[in-house]
Amino acid sequence: SLRREGLKLNALAVAIVLLGSTLAFLLWKVMGFETPVVIGLLNGATTNTPSLAAAQQTLRSIPAMAENGPTLAATAYAVAYPIGIIGIVSSLVLIRLIFRIDVAKESAAIEHASRNDIEKLDRRAVRITNPNLNGLAIRDLPHISAFRVRLSRHKPADTGIVSTARASTVLRTGDALLVVGAERELDDFERLVGTRTDEDLTAEPGNVTVRRVLITKKGIAATRLADLHLGRRFGVQVTRVLRGDIELLPDPDLRVRLGDTLVLVGDEEATSNAVKELGDSIKALSQTHFAAIFLGIAAGLALGAVPLTLPGLPAPVRFGLAGGPLLIAILVGRFGRIGPVVWHVPASANLAIRELGITLFLACVGLKAGGSFFETVFSPAGATWVAAASLLALAVPLTVGIFARHFLNLDYPTLSGVIAGSTTDPPALAFATNACKSDYPAVAYATVYPLTMLLRIILAQTMVLLMN
Repeated sequence: SLRREGLKLNALAVAIVLLGSTLAFLLWKVMGFETPVVIGLLNGATTNTPSLAAAQQTLRSIPAMAENGPTLAATAYAVAYPIGIIGIVSSLVLIRLIFRIDVAKESAAIEHASRNDIEKLDRRAVRITNPNLNGLAIRDLPHISAFRVRLSRHKPADTGIVSTARASTVLRTGDALLVVGAERELDDFERLVGTRTDEDLTAEPGNVTVRRVLITKKGIAATRLADLHLGRRFGVQVTRVLRGDIELLPDPDLRVRLGDTLVLVGDEEATSNAVKELGDSIKALSQTHFAAIFLGIAAGLALGAVPLTLPGLPAPVRFGLAGGPLLIAILVGRFGRIGPVVWHVPASANLAIRELGITLFLACVGLKAGGSFFETVFSPAGATWVAAASLLALAVPLTVGIFARHFLNLDYPTLSGVIAGSTTDPPALAFATNACKSDYPAVAYATVYPLTMLLRIILAQTMVLLMN
Protein backbone atom coordinates (compact mmCIF):
# COMPACT_ATOMS: atom_id res chain seq x y z
CA SER A 1 0.00 0.00 0.00
CA LEU A 2 2.78 2.43 0.88
CA ARG A 3 4.51 1.78 -2.44
CA ARG A 4 1.40 2.82 -4.37
CA GLU A 5 -0.82 5.59 -3.00
CA GLY A 6 0.24 5.20 0.62
CA LEU A 7 2.19 8.45 0.89
CA LYS A 8 -0.71 10.54 -0.40
CA LEU A 9 -3.27 8.79 1.79
CA ASN A 10 -1.08 9.04 4.89
CA ALA A 11 -0.47 12.72 4.20
CA LEU A 12 -4.25 13.27 4.27
CA ALA A 13 -4.51 11.26 7.49
CA VAL A 14 -1.71 13.26 9.10
CA ALA A 15 -3.51 16.45 8.08
CA ILE A 16 -6.65 15.27 9.90
CA VAL A 17 -4.64 14.40 13.00
CA LEU A 18 -2.72 17.69 13.08
CA LEU A 19 -5.77 19.85 12.34
CA GLY A 20 -7.73 18.13 15.09
CA SER A 21 -4.91 18.57 17.59
CA THR A 22 -4.52 22.24 16.62
CA LEU A 23 -8.25 22.82 17.01
CA ALA A 24 -8.20 21.14 20.42
CA PHE A 25 -5.29 23.37 21.46
CA LEU A 26 -7.24 26.46 20.37
CA LEU A 27 -10.27 25.28 22.37
CA TRP A 28 -8.00 24.98 25.41
CA LYS A 29 -6.79 28.54 24.85
CA VAL A 30 -10.14 30.14 24.01
CA MET A 31 -12.61 28.16 26.12
CA GLY A 32 -10.34 27.72 29.12
CA PHE A 33 -10.88 23.96 29.36
CA GLU A 34 -8.67 22.07 31.77
CA THR A 35 -5.90 20.01 30.16
CA PRO A 36 -7.43 16.59 30.97
CA VAL A 37 -10.77 17.74 29.55
CA VAL A 38 -9.23 18.82 26.22
CA ILE A 39 -7.30 15.57 25.93
CA GLY A 40 -10.37 13.50 26.76
CA LEU A 41 -12.56 15.40 24.29
CA LEU A 42 -10.02 15.09 21.49
CA ASN A 43 -9.53 11.35 22.02
CA GLY A 44 -13.25 10.72 22.41
CA ALA A 45 -14.16 12.76 19.33
CA THR A 46 -11.67 10.69 17.32
CA THR A 47 -12.66 7.42 19.09
CA ASN A 48 -9.02 6.74 19.91
CA THR A 49 -8.69 4.76 23.13
CA PRO A 50 -4.91 4.02 23.03
CA SER A 51 -4.05 7.73 22.88
CA LEU A 52 -6.30 8.28 25.91
CA ALA A 53 -4.38 5.58 27.77
CA ALA A 54 -1.05 7.19 26.81
CA ALA A 55 -2.28 10.63 27.91
CA GLN A 56 -3.50 9.20 31.23
CA GLN A 57 -0.04 7.73 31.85
CA THR A 58 1.49 11.18 31.26
CA LEU A 59 -1.10 12.88 33.49
CA ARG A 60 -0.17 10.49 36.32
CA SER A 61 3.45 11.60 35.98
CA ILE A 62 2.47 15.25 36.73
CA PRO A 63 2.03 15.67 40.51
CA ALA A 64 -0.70 18.31 40.24
CA MET A 65 -2.83 16.07 38.01
CA ALA A 66 -1.91 12.60 39.18
CA GLU A 67 -5.01 12.19 41.35
CA ASN A 68 -7.92 13.64 39.35
CA GLY A 69 -6.47 14.18 35.87
CA PRO A 70 -6.86 10.62 34.50
CA THR A 71 -10.47 10.34 35.76
CA LEU A 72 -11.42 13.76 34.36
CA ALA A 73 -9.92 12.81 30.98
CA ALA A 74 -11.88 9.54 31.03
CA THR A 75 -15.11 11.42 31.79
CA ALA A 76 -14.58 13.86 28.91
CA TYR A 77 -13.68 10.93 26.68
CA ALA A 78 -16.90 9.09 27.61
CA VAL A 79 -18.94 12.22 26.81
CA ALA A 80 -17.25 12.73 23.44
CA TYR A 81 -17.05 9.11 22.27
CA PRO A 82 -20.66 8.67 21.00
CA ILE A 83 -20.51 12.15 19.49
CA GLY A 84 -17.31 11.14 17.73
CA ILE A 85 -18.96 8.13 16.10
CA ILE A 86 -21.95 10.20 14.94
CA GLY A 87 -19.80 13.12 13.75
CA ILE A 88 -17.36 11.04 11.73
CA VAL A 89 -20.13 9.09 10.01
CA SER A 90 -21.98 12.37 9.37
CA SER A 91 -18.89 13.77 7.62
CA LEU A 92 -18.94 10.78 5.25
CA VAL A 93 -22.63 11.33 4.51
CA LEU A 94 -22.16 15.07 3.92
CA ILE A 95 -19.24 14.53 1.51
CA ARG A 96 -21.39 12.11 -0.42
CA LEU A 97 -24.26 14.62 -0.62
CA ILE A 98 -22.11 17.69 -1.37
CA PHE A 99 -20.44 16.08 -4.38
CA ARG A 100 -23.48 13.99 -5.39
CA ILE A 101 -21.39 10.84 -5.45
CA ASP A 102 -22.66 7.65 -7.07
CA VAL A 103 -21.04 5.23 -4.62
CA ALA A 104 -22.00 2.09 -6.55
CA LYS A 105 -20.49 3.48 -9.76
CA GLU A 106 -17.20 4.46 -8.10
CA SER A 107 -16.93 1.13 -6.30
CA ALA A 108 -17.48 -0.71 -9.59
CA ALA A 109 -14.79 1.40 -11.28
CA ILE A 110 -12.25 0.56 -8.57
CA GLU A 111 -13.19 -3.12 -8.78
CA HIS A 112 -12.60 -3.08 -12.55
CA ALA A 113 -9.25 -1.32 -12.21
CA SER A 114 -8.15 -3.71 -9.47
CA ARG A 115 -8.97 -6.75 -11.58
CA ASN A 116 -6.89 -5.31 -14.41
CA ASP A 117 -3.93 -4.89 -12.02
CA ILE A 118 -3.97 -8.59 -11.09
CA GLU A 119 -3.38 -10.71 -14.20
CA LYS A 120 -5.65 -13.72 -14.27
CA LEU A 121 -3.88 -17.04 -14.65
CA ASP A 122 -4.88 -19.28 -17.52
CA ARG A 123 -3.63 -22.54 -18.99
CA ARG A 124 -2.83 -23.41 -22.58
CA ALA A 125 -1.71 -26.47 -24.52
CA VAL A 126 1.22 -25.73 -26.85
CA ARG A 127 2.68 -28.04 -29.50
CA ILE A 128 6.45 -27.87 -30.03
CA THR A 129 7.21 -27.02 -33.66
CA ASN A 130 10.48 -25.09 -33.22
CA PRO A 131 13.20 -27.46 -34.51
CA ASN A 132 15.85 -25.68 -32.44
CA LEU A 133 14.26 -27.08 -29.28
CA ASN A 134 14.44 -30.70 -30.35
CA GLY A 135 16.34 -32.75 -27.76
CA LEU A 136 16.57 -29.97 -25.17
CA ALA A 137 15.54 -30.49 -21.54
CA ILE A 138 13.01 -28.04 -20.17
CA ARG A 139 15.64 -26.44 -17.95
CA ASP A 140 17.74 -25.72 -21.07
CA LEU A 141 15.02 -23.91 -23.05
CA PRO A 142 16.30 -20.47 -24.16
CA HIS A 143 15.30 -17.72 -21.75
CA ILE A 144 12.99 -20.12 -19.87
CA SER A 145 13.68 -18.32 -16.58
CA ALA A 146 12.50 -15.03 -18.12
CA PHE A 147 9.02 -16.39 -18.84
CA ARG A 148 6.62 -16.09 -15.91
CA VAL A 149 4.92 -19.38 -16.73
CA ARG A 150 4.82 -22.84 -15.20
CA LEU A 151 5.00 -26.01 -17.27
CA SER A 152 2.50 -28.47 -15.88
CA ARG A 153 2.20 -31.54 -18.14
CA HIS A 154 4.14 -33.11 -21.00
CA LYS A 155 2.72 -35.35 -23.73
CA PRO A 156 5.33 -37.05 -25.95
CA ALA A 157 4.38 -37.33 -29.61
CA ASP A 158 5.44 -40.99 -29.83
CA THR A 159 3.69 -42.49 -26.78
CA GLY A 160 0.88 -40.02 -26.07
CA ILE A 161 1.13 -40.80 -22.34
CA VAL A 162 0.91 -37.60 -20.30
CA SER A 163 3.38 -37.13 -17.45
CA THR A 164 4.49 -34.32 -15.15
CA ALA A 165 6.66 -31.71 -16.88
CA ARG A 166 9.92 -31.65 -14.90
CA ALA A 167 13.09 -29.65 -15.37
CA SER A 168 14.84 -32.76 -16.70
CA THR A 169 12.08 -33.65 -19.19
CA VAL A 170 13.54 -33.86 -22.74
CA LEU A 171 11.40 -32.30 -25.45
CA ARG A 172 10.92 -33.48 -29.04
CA THR A 173 9.30 -31.83 -32.00
CA GLY A 174 5.61 -32.69 -31.97
CA ASP A 175 5.39 -33.00 -28.18
CA ALA A 176 2.69 -31.04 -26.36
CA LEU A 177 3.02 -29.02 -23.17
CA LEU A 178 0.38 -27.70 -20.77
CA VAL A 179 1.48 -24.25 -19.61
CA VAL A 180 0.04 -22.03 -16.84
CA GLY A 181 0.46 -18.24 -16.73
CA ALA A 182 -1.00 -14.87 -17.61
CA GLU A 183 -2.28 -14.52 -21.18
CA ARG A 184 0.50 -12.15 -22.26
CA GLU A 185 3.19 -14.51 -20.93
CA LEU A 186 1.52 -17.50 -22.56
CA ASP A 187 1.56 -15.68 -25.91
CA ASP A 188 5.30 -14.99 -25.61
CA PHE A 189 6.05 -18.59 -24.64
CA GLU A 190 3.95 -19.89 -27.54
CA ARG A 191 5.93 -17.78 -30.02
CA LEU A 192 9.15 -19.36 -28.74
CA VAL A 193 7.96 -22.97 -28.67
CA GLY A 194 5.46 -23.51 -31.45
CA THR A 195 1.72 -23.31 -31.90
CA ARG A 196 -1.38 -23.56 -29.77
CA THR A 197 -3.36 -26.81 -29.79
CA ASP A 198 -6.88 -27.55 -28.68
CA GLU A 199 -5.89 -30.80 -26.99
CA ASP A 200 -7.05 -31.21 -23.39
CA LEU A 201 -3.99 -32.66 -21.71
CA THR A 202 -5.86 -32.92 -18.41
CA ALA A 203 -8.15 -35.55 -19.95
CA GLU A 204 -5.39 -37.54 -21.69
CA PRO A 205 -4.24 -40.91 -20.25
CA GLY A 206 -1.31 -40.83 -17.87
CA ASN A 207 -0.27 -41.07 -14.24
CA VAL A 208 -0.82 -37.39 -13.37
CA THR A 209 -2.95 -36.10 -10.54
CA VAL A 210 -3.78 -32.58 -9.38
CA ARG A 211 -4.10 -31.84 -5.69
CA ARG A 212 -4.67 -28.69 -3.68
CA VAL A 213 -2.60 -28.72 -0.52
CA LEU A 214 -2.96 -26.35 2.42
CA ILE A 215 0.27 -25.13 4.03
CA THR A 216 -0.07 -25.73 7.76
CA LYS A 217 3.43 -26.73 8.93
CA LYS A 218 5.07 -23.99 10.96
CA GLY A 219 8.55 -25.02 9.87
CA ILE A 220 8.05 -23.91 6.27
CA ALA A 221 6.22 -20.63 6.93
CA ALA A 222 7.91 -17.64 5.26
CA THR A 223 10.13 -19.98 3.21
CA ARG A 224 10.87 -19.18 -0.43
CA LEU A 225 9.08 -21.53 -2.78
CA ALA A 226 12.38 -22.36 -4.49
CA ASP A 227 13.90 -23.42 -1.15
CA LEU A 228 11.23 -26.09 -0.66
CA HIS A 229 12.68 -27.98 -3.69
CA LEU A 230 9.38 -29.76 -4.27
CA GLY A 231 10.29 -30.67 -7.84
CA ARG A 232 13.70 -32.14 -7.02
CA ARG A 233 12.67 -33.88 -3.80
CA PHE A 234 9.23 -35.18 -4.72
CA GLY A 235 8.86 -34.82 -8.48
CA VAL A 236 5.85 -32.49 -8.35
CA GLN A 237 5.20 -29.15 -9.96
CA VAL A 238 3.52 -26.17 -8.26
CA THR A 239 1.29 -24.56 -10.88
CA ARG A 240 -0.60 -22.05 -8.72
CA VAL A 241 -0.55 -20.51 -5.27
CA LEU A 242 -3.93 -19.53 -3.85
CA ARG A 243 -3.82 -16.80 -1.21
CA GLY A 244 -7.30 -15.82 -0.11
CA ASP A 245 -9.22 -14.98 -3.28
CA ILE A 246 -6.09 -14.29 -5.34
CA GLU A 247 -4.31 -16.73 -7.67
CA LEU A 248 -0.55 -16.20 -7.74
CA LEU A 249 1.98 -17.64 -10.15
CA PRO A 250 4.46 -19.73 -8.13
CA ASP A 251 7.46 -17.45 -8.52
CA PRO A 252 10.61 -19.03 -7.01
CA ASP A 253 11.11 -16.01 -4.71
CA LEU A 254 7.51 -16.11 -3.41
CA ARG A 255 7.47 -16.73 0.34
CA VAL A 256 4.70 -19.09 1.35
CA ARG A 257 2.46 -18.34 4.32
CA LEU A 258 0.44 -20.49 6.64
CA GLY A 259 -2.97 -20.82 5.02
CA ASP A 260 -1.70 -20.65 1.42
CA THR A 261 -2.92 -23.38 -0.91
CA LEU A 262 -0.50 -24.90 -3.43
CA VAL A 263 -1.85 -26.58 -6.56
CA LEU A 264 0.43 -29.60 -7.11
CA VAL A 265 0.77 -31.66 -10.28
CA GLY A 266 2.47 -35.06 -10.16
CA ASP A 267 1.85 -38.77 -9.82
CA GLU A 268 -0.15 -40.09 -6.90
CA GLU A 269 2.83 -41.19 -4.81
CA ALA A 270 4.78 -37.97 -5.39
CA THR A 271 1.89 -35.70 -4.41
CA SER A 272 1.19 -37.81 -1.31
CA ASN A 273 4.80 -37.41 -0.18
CA ALA A 274 4.69 -33.67 -0.82
CA VAL A 275 1.52 -33.37 1.25
CA LYS A 276 3.37 -34.75 4.28
CA GLU A 277 5.94 -32.00 3.87
CA LEU A 278 3.37 -29.19 3.60
CA GLY A 279 0.91 -30.29 6.29
CA ASP A 280 -2.58 -29.96 4.75
CA SER A 281 -4.22 -30.02 8.20
CA ILE A 282 -7.15 -27.66 8.78
CA LYS A 283 -6.98 -28.47 12.50
CA ALA A 284 -3.35 -27.30 12.70
CA LEU A 285 -4.20 -24.08 10.87
CA SER A 286 -7.02 -23.27 13.29
CA GLN A 287 -4.78 -23.51 16.36
CA THR A 288 -3.82 -20.24 18.06
CA HIS A 289 -0.19 -20.07 19.17
CA PHE A 290 -0.53 -18.07 22.36
CA ALA A 291 3.16 -18.33 23.23
CA ALA A 292 4.06 -16.39 20.09
CA ILE A 293 1.32 -13.83 20.74
CA PHE A 294 2.48 -13.11 24.28
CA LEU A 295 6.11 -13.03 23.19
CA GLY A 296 5.15 -10.34 20.68
CA ILE A 297 3.18 -8.44 23.33
CA ALA A 298 6.15 -8.59 25.72
CA ALA A 299 8.47 -7.21 23.03
CA GLY A 300 5.91 -4.51 22.27
CA LEU A 301 5.61 -3.49 25.92
CA ALA A 302 9.40 -3.27 26.17
CA LEU A 303 9.51 -1.04 23.09
CA GLY A 304 6.61 1.05 24.37
CA ALA A 305 8.45 1.73 27.62
CA VAL A 306 11.50 3.25 25.87
CA PRO A 307 11.54 7.03 26.58
CA LEU A 308 11.77 9.32 23.55
CA THR A 309 13.16 12.78 24.21
CA LEU A 310 11.68 15.45 21.93
CA PRO A 311 13.13 18.97 21.72
CA GLY A 312 11.21 21.53 23.78
CA LEU A 313 9.40 19.03 26.02
CA PRO A 314 10.17 18.87 29.73
CA ALA A 315 9.72 15.10 29.88
CA PRO A 316 10.11 12.20 27.44
CA VAL A 317 7.19 10.59 25.63
CA ARG A 318 6.66 6.89 24.95
CA PHE A 319 4.85 4.72 22.44
CA GLY A 320 3.11 3.23 25.44
CA LEU A 321 0.97 0.14 25.93
CA ALA A 322 -0.62 0.46 22.49
CA GLY A 323 2.05 1.97 20.25
CA GLY A 324 4.82 -0.48 21.19
CA PRO A 325 2.81 -3.65 20.52
CA LEU A 326 1.42 -2.07 17.34
CA LEU A 327 4.91 -1.48 15.93
CA ILE A 328 6.07 -4.99 16.83
CA ALA A 329 2.87 -6.43 15.35
CA ILE A 330 3.50 -4.64 12.05
CA LEU A 331 7.02 -6.08 11.90
CA VAL A 332 6.09 -9.66 12.75
CA GLY A 333 3.08 -9.40 10.44
CA ARG A 334 5.42 -8.37 7.65
CA PHE A 335 7.94 -11.19 8.20
CA GLY A 336 5.51 -13.81 9.54
CA ARG A 337 8.28 -15.78 11.16
CA ILE A 338 11.46 -15.08 13.12
CA GLY A 339 13.53 -18.20 13.68
CA PRO A 340 11.33 -20.96 15.12
CA VAL A 341 8.59 -18.52 16.18
CA VAL A 342 5.67 -18.22 13.75
CA TRP A 343 3.08 -15.49 14.25
CA HIS A 344 -0.14 -16.89 12.88
CA VAL A 345 -3.51 -16.08 14.40
CA PRO A 346 -6.66 -17.56 12.81
CA ALA A 347 -9.10 -14.89 11.68
CA SER A 348 -11.74 -15.97 14.21
CA ALA A 349 -9.27 -15.88 17.11
CA ASN A 350 -7.91 -12.53 15.93
CA LEU A 351 -11.39 -11.03 15.93
CA ALA A 352 -12.30 -12.54 19.31
CA ILE A 353 -9.11 -11.32 21.03
CA ARG A 354 -9.32 -7.76 19.75
CA GLU A 355 -13.06 -7.47 20.45
CA LEU A 356 -12.49 -8.73 24.00
CA GLY A 357 -9.61 -6.30 24.48
CA ILE A 358 -11.50 -3.21 23.34
CA THR A 359 -14.55 -4.30 25.36
CA LEU A 360 -12.52 -4.62 28.56
CA PHE A 361 -10.84 -1.26 27.95
CA LEU A 362 -14.12 0.54 27.35
CA ALA A 363 -15.63 -1.15 30.40
CA CYS A 364 -12.78 0.19 32.55
CA VAL A 365 -13.22 3.67 31.06
CA GLY A 366 -16.93 3.51 31.81
CA LEU A 367 -16.37 2.38 35.39
CA LYS A 368 -14.06 5.32 36.04
CA ALA A 369 -16.22 7.88 34.26
CA GLY A 370 -19.65 6.56 35.23
CA GLY A 371 -19.80 8.14 38.66
CA SER A 372 -19.87 11.68 37.29
CA PHE A 373 -20.99 11.06 33.69
CA PHE A 374 -24.67 12.13 33.87
CA GLU A 375 -23.98 14.95 36.29
CA THR A 376 -21.38 16.30 33.86
CA VAL A 377 -23.37 15.87 30.65
CA PHE A 378 -26.43 17.74 31.96
CA SER A 379 -24.45 20.58 33.49
CA PRO A 380 -23.59 23.89 31.73
CA ALA A 381 -19.99 22.70 31.42
CA GLY A 382 -21.19 19.45 29.86
CA ALA A 383 -23.03 21.36 27.15
CA THR A 384 -19.81 23.11 26.14
CA TRP A 385 -18.04 19.73 26.13
CA VAL A 386 -20.66 18.33 23.77
CA ALA A 387 -20.32 21.36 21.47
CA ALA A 388 -16.54 21.12 21.43
CA ALA A 389 -16.62 17.37 20.76
CA SER A 390 -19.08 17.91 17.90
CA LEU A 391 -16.76 20.48 16.32
CA LEU A 392 -13.75 18.16 16.61
CA ALA A 393 -15.62 15.12 15.26
CA LEU A 394 -17.28 16.77 12.28
CA ALA A 395 -15.39 19.86 11.13
CA VAL A 396 -11.90 18.37 10.71
CA PRO A 397 -12.68 15.21 8.68
CA LEU A 398 -15.24 17.12 6.62
CA THR A 399 -12.73 19.87 5.74
CA VAL A 400 -9.97 17.45 4.71
CA GLY A 401 -12.48 15.24 2.92
CA ILE A 402 -13.77 18.14 0.81
CA PHE A 403 -10.19 19.13 -0.04
CA ALA A 404 -9.24 15.58 -1.04
CA ARG A 405 -12.33 15.15 -3.18
CA HIS A 406 -12.22 18.56 -4.90
CA PHE A 407 -8.50 19.03 -5.45
CA LEU A 408 -7.16 15.44 -5.49
CA ASN A 409 -10.26 13.81 -7.03
CA LEU A 410 -10.00 10.94 -4.56
CA ASP A 411 -12.62 8.25 -5.06
CA TYR A 412 -15.25 7.87 -2.34
CA PRO A 413 -14.39 4.33 -1.13
CA THR A 414 -10.74 5.30 -0.59
CA LEU A 415 -11.63 8.67 0.94
CA SER A 416 -14.08 7.12 3.38
CA GLY A 417 -11.43 4.59 4.41
CA VAL A 418 -8.88 7.36 4.98
CA ILE A 419 -11.30 9.34 7.17
CA ALA A 420 -12.26 6.24 9.18
CA GLY A 421 -8.61 5.21 9.53
CA SER A 422 -7.33 8.67 10.46
CA THR A 423 -9.92 8.78 13.27
CA THR A 424 -9.32 5.09 14.11
CA ASP A 425 -13.09 4.60 14.03
CA PRO A 426 -14.28 1.01 13.33
CA PRO A 427 -17.99 2.00 13.20
CA ALA A 428 -17.18 4.53 10.47
CA LEU A 429 -15.30 1.84 8.58
CA ALA A 430 -18.29 -0.50 8.90
CA PHE A 431 -20.55 2.27 7.58
CA ALA A 432 -18.24 2.94 4.62
CA THR A 433 -17.90 -0.76 3.81
CA ASN A 434 -21.66 -1.24 3.81
CA ALA A 435 -22.27 1.92 1.76
CA CYS A 436 -19.67 0.95 -0.86
CA LYS A 437 -20.48 -2.78 -0.71
CA SER A 438 -16.78 -3.55 -1.06
CA ASP A 439 -13.60 -3.96 0.99
CA TYR A 440 -11.77 -1.02 -0.60
CA PRO A 441 -12.47 1.33 2.33
CA ALA A 442 -10.76 -1.26 4.55
CA VAL A 443 -7.65 -1.18 2.35
CA ALA A 444 -7.33 2.59 2.77
CA TYR A 445 -8.16 2.24 6.48
CA ALA A 446 -5.33 -0.25 6.99
CA THR A 447 -2.94 1.93 4.97
CA VAL A 448 -3.27 4.96 7.26
CA TYR A 449 -4.15 3.31 10.57
CA PRO A 450 -0.62 2.47 11.88
CA LEU A 451 0.88 5.93 11.32
CA THR A 452 -2.30 7.60 12.60
CA MET A 453 -2.32 5.54 15.78
CA LEU A 454 1.34 6.20 16.59
CA LEU A 455 0.99 9.90 15.81
CA ARG A 456 -2.06 10.26 18.05
CA ILE A 457 -0.32 8.45 20.90
CA ILE A 458 2.72 10.75 20.69
CA LEU A 459 0.64 13.91 20.20
CA ALA A 460 -1.62 13.16 23.17
CA GLN A 461 1.39 13.02 25.49
CA THR A 462 3.03 16.01 23.83
CA MET A 463 -0.10 18.13 24.29
CA VAL A 464 -0.32 17.24 27.99
CA LEU A 465 3.30 18.31 28.52
CA LEU A 466 2.98 21.51 26.45
CA MET A 467 -0.21 22.61 28.21
CA ASN A 468 1.55 22.30 31.55
